[in-house]
Amino acid sequence: MYIAREESFGPVMVISKFKNGDVDGVLQRANSTEYGLASGVFTKDISKALYISEKLEAGTVFINTYNKTDVAAPFGGFKQSGFGKDLGKLFPPSLISHLTVQINEKIV
Repeated sequence: MYIAREESFGPVMVISKFKNGDVDGVLQRANSTEYGLASGVFTKDISKALYISEKLEAGTVFINTYNKTDVAAPFGGFKQSGFGKDLGKLFPPSLISHLTVQINEKIV
């Protein structure tokens, strides 16, 4: 699906179905793009959300929320979505792969 593989800047959210329990298949689809700025995971199972957030190739992973960021948190993407992190203290950018995870404790 074209829209799921491109880095769209605008009010766009792709929601796709998956077979119950097929977490590895979901991760494969999510990581099969050349971009990796941000992603979102919505689930009642926080252990599964944390597992997925570690495996996603994205600079920011939102859990049970989306686009609520801490302005002090490092920001940036993986792959073609940038290198290094704005506001990050880690250097040099080519040697780091820093992930920011934002968690909403209340299930939406």
